[in-house]
Amino acid sequence: MPDSNRAASRGRPRTALRVAVLADSDTRWKWGALTARRLSEEPHLTGFLLRGRATPTARQLGEVGVRADRLSEVTCARFLAEIEREKYDVVVLALVGGAVQAVLHGIRALWPEPAERPVLVTGYVGVVYEKLADGLLLRHGADLVLANSRHDAGRFRAVYEGVGADAGAVTRTALPFLEGAAYERVASRAHTVVFAVQPSVPESRADRAYLLERAAGHARLHPGREVLIKLRSRPGEHTTHLEEQPYQRLAERIPGGLPANCRLVYGNMGEILDGTDLLVTVSSTAALEALHRGIPTAVLTDLGIREALGNHHFLGSGCLASWDQLDAGLLPQGDPDWLADQGVTGASGAGDPSGAGDPFAAARQRLAELLDLPVLPSVAPYYTQVTAPRYLPGILARHHLAPDGSPLPGAVREGEGESRLRRRLRSYLRDAARGAYRHGVQRVAPVIRRMGEL
Repeated sequence: MPDSNRAASRGRPRTALRVAVLADSDTRWKWGALTARRLSEEPHLTGFLLRGRATPTARQLGEVGVRADRLSEVTCARFLAEIEREKYDVVVLALVGGAVQAVLHGIRALWPEPAERPVLVTGYVGVVYEKLADGLLLRHGADLVLANSRHDAGRFRAVYEGVGADAGAVTRTALPFLEGAAYERVASRAHTVVFAVQPSVPESRADRAYLLERAAGHARLHPGREVLIKLRSRPGEHTTHLEEQPYQRLAERIPGGLPANCRLVYGNMGEILDGTDLLVTVSSTAALEALHRGIPTAVLTDLGIREALGNHHFLGSGCLASWDQLDAGLLPQGDPDWLADQGVTGASGAGDPSGAGDPFAAARQRLAELLDLPVLPSVAPYYTQVTAPRYLPGILARHHLAPDGSPLPGAVREGEGESRLRRRLRSYLRDAARGAYRHGVQRVAPVIRRMGEL
């Protein structure tokens, strides 16, 4: 691995890199931590969870199954103070675009001139089917902007070049959690169908109830099959996206309940895929995980093929299908050319027409080159007070940063010098406020919305 001989010019040679991962949800923590481990052999991994509505619970983190040497919850300002004090080699920003932009400007404020600062890495946790320009420009300024496929790398560079921004940071990789044994049909194993649900797609209660009822109907039609409804979170928990209509509550309203061979399940997606014979979803990244293993995969068309659903991303994949077709016995197979273009080459890695080999080799090489430099240039995001004078200050203010990226008064000192009792009280109040917010999203907001439709 290229980081095994750390450049003496940086003054901190070691056998493993010190990597900090800042994440704002369970799925982004999984992406960030696994990306760090793909970029460095056995890194000293320190995890930070950005405080917010989607901060994962202990249960969610356990389900993800990715550990860190140390894990703590922070604000943006406190994270900036941490990396200034601790001198990490690499910082992986596994965040929504606005939070990435805030950290980039915060680091620019810490090191306004070329300096010995951490290498900054960011990217996307899965399929990029919406807010392409917005999300990419908010990530511009990182040293490495990881693209999960050849397809994405081309789109990313086109966006940056289209606004006259430097596209050199775009680096082709792959989703770090595309792993697991190749699928082999075992005749003695019960045929298992997994419906991988998503928190916000589709959005409406009626559409979500329809999909749940179709999954239950598939189980009734095929009593020899086991149909698993793979859930992302429990009611009251949040993940990357808001879930106003949890499938758990919709299942309670099905007349007669779910059939005996259909049930709701939690757990690590990789472990569930180990026993899956057919993966069904609207547009979840789980489809790529299943296709990587060679598992038959269906991307549903029942609600149409629409940008709002994200299933348009799978045009040409060979996976688009309806519940009616699945009921009739269809087992969709991925198109090899489409899979290769999406960075999905199969569990064995064989048959990759792109010849990419190790998808993280280029990123590790680029990282090694940056680590060899005595100093790194100052961070240069596309958005500045000149290019986005109305947009940028609001993004920074949401993370308690001034327009120049420096922390606002009091932003860093929260909790310092407090007694243990006061810190516990603050934590209790914060958790209570977060719970009230989640209750409002999942209980109160849908009721008000329905009343408005009367």
